[in-house]
Amino acid sequence: MGKEQSTMLLWALFYAEEMGFSIIPIRQDKKPYVRWEEFQERRATRGEIERWWRKWPAAMIGIVTGRISNLFVFDCDSRDGYDLIVEYLPDSFTLPMVKTPGGGRHLYFSYGNLELTVGVKVLPDVDYRGEGGYVIAPRSVNDSGGKYIWFKDCSIEDIDPPALPDNLKNLFIDIYKENASINQNKPQSATYGHKMFQHGRRDEDLFHVANHLAKSRMPKTEIVQVIEILAKSCDPPFPEEEIAAKVESALKRTERRDRRLADEVREWVADTDGHFTTTDCHTELQLATALDRRNANEVLRRLRADGVIEPYGTKNGCYRKVDKDYEVMDLKNAPTEEFEVRLPMGIHELCKIYAGNVIIVAGTKSAGKTAFLLNVIKENMDQHEIVYMTSEMGDSELKIRLQLFGSPPPAKWNFKSIPRNSNWADVIDGERKIWIIDYLETPSDKLHAVADEIRAIHGKLKEGICIIALQKPPRRDTGWGDTFSMEKARLYLAMDNGRIKIVDAKAWRNSDHNPRGKVMEFSLIDGSKFQPCGCWTYEKEREKKTTKK
Repeated sequence: MGKEQSTMLLWALFYAEEMGFSIIPIRQDKKPYVRWEEFQERRATRGEIERWWRKWPAAMIGIVTGRISNLFVFDCDSRDGYDLIVEYLPDSFTLPMVKTPGGGRHLYFSYGNLELTVGVKVLPDVDYRGEGGYVIAPRSVNDSGGKYIWFKDCSIEDIDPPALPDNLKNLFIDIYKENASINQNKPQSATYGHKMFQHGRRDEDLFHVANHLAKSRMPKTEIVQVIEILAKSCDPPFPEEEIAAKVESALKRTERRDRRLADEVREWVADTDGHFTTTDCHTELQLATALDRRNANEVLRRLRADGVIEPYGTKNGCYRKVDKDYEVMDLKNAPTEEFEVRLPMGIHELCKIYAGNVIIVAGTKSAGKTAFLLNVIKENMDQHEIVYMTSEMGDSELKIRLQLFGSPPPAKWNFKSIPRNSNWADVIDGERKIWIIDYLETPSDKLHAVADEIRAIHGKLKEGICIIALQKPPRRDTGWGDTFSMEKARLYLAMDNGRIKIVDAKAWRNSDHNPRGKVMEFSLIDGSKFQPCGCWTYEKEREKKTTKK
C-alpha cells in the first residue's frame, strides 16, 4: 500500500474512531464498493475498514449520513446553490464546510431528530443527505486528482457540526412533506415532481426568477414587470400586493451577496503573499460564473484605487499587495558588533557582515559553489549553529562530499542538513544562526521571482545571516534573476571556474578601501579545498597586467 493510500486508511479510521461516523469505501463513480444498507444501522469495525482499504487502496471515504453518524449535509453544486442556503443562516454562523472537486460545497450539520432522508434538487443546485444517504469525506481524491478538502478554519476536526437553524429546518421539512405526498413510492427522493409556479413552489420559483434578474443588474422597475406577469400565471395567482416585497428581497440578497464576495476578495488579498493574478483570485475563490468574476475584478480595481494593491510587472491583471506595515528601528538599543563569520579565501577580511545580512554566491555550473558553502560550514561550525538546505544532494552524496575534506570525518561535522527546494523562508526562525541555501532554483520564465524569494528570506533573518547560492550564466557577474537578485544582498560574489569576484559589498573592512570589483584566481583541490593563486586585485588592474604581458 502506497503512502497516499495508507494515509487514506488512516483518515478513514480517524473518521470512524475519533468522530464516530459510519464509514464505507466509495468507488470513483461515487458508488459504494460494498452493500452498505447495514452500515446505516451499525458502524463498520476497525478490521472491516482495514480490509476494505487493503482490497481497494484507492477507495474514497464515504460517510453515511443520518442518525448513525448524527450528520446532515447540504450538497451545493454551485455558488448560487450555496448562496440560497447561506441566506437562511445567521450572521457569523460557523460550520464545517468542504470544497468538492467540481467547485461545489458540502455544508455539515448535526442530524439530531430530523425526519429528512435524501433530497435531490430541493432548491436549484442544492441536494441534501440525511437518513439513508452518504457523502464523500474530505481527504478523498477522485480518479482525476480532484480533492475533497476542508475550507480554511472550517474543519470538522475543529468545529462540531451545529444544529440546523429552525428557519432552514422548517423550509426543508415543508418541502419534504409536500413532495413525499406526491412521491409515495419514493420516500428517499424529495424532488419537485410538479410544474413550476404551482401551489407549493410558486413562492420559491418567483423568488428564484427575481433573484437571477437582480444578479443580472436588471433595473428594479423591469424586474417588477416580469414578476407581475409571472405572478398572474401562477396556479393559483400570486398575490399582487406581495410582489414588491418579493423583488425587494431579491435585490437585498444580491446586495448582500456582492458584499460577501467583496469581503471574500479582500480577505483573500490580505492572506496572499507575493504577486498574484485575477485568475488566481477567481480559481482559489471558486468563482464559476462570469458575473462573479467581473464583480471580483471590480473589487480588485477598488483595492487598487485605495492603494491596497498595485500593478506588478507588465502583465495585465497582475498585482502585488502594498505592504504598509513597518517597524521603527530601535537605534538606541541596536547592536553594532559584527556577525563573526569566516569566509573562504579571506573574504571576511575585506568585508563586514552583520546580523540580518544576505550573502549571494552566484556561480556557473561546477564553479565550486557547493565547495564554497561546505567550507563556510567547516570554518564556522565551532562557533555558530548552522542549517544547510540543499535542493540537489541526498544524505549519501553529502556524506561523500564531506569525506573529501579528510578531517574531520563526516560524523564530527556539527550542522543540520535539510533537503528542500522551495519555500525556504518558512524554515528560517530568526535566531542567531548561519542559514545556507544550496541552491535557490528559479524557473527560467519567472526570473524576477528570485527577488521575492530573497526578500522573504531576508524578512525572516533577524539575528541570523543567510548565504544563498544561485546559478549564473558564464561571463556575467549576476545570477539568474540578474539585478533582481542583488536587491537584498549585502555581499554579492560571482564564481567562474578558477575565479571569484566581489561584485558588491555594502560594509567594507577598511573604510578607505572599497573591495568591489576585486577578483582572485584559485584552484579547487579534490572538490573541497580552495588554493588561492596570488592575492585579491582589482579586475581592471589584472586586465592591465595581462595586457602588458
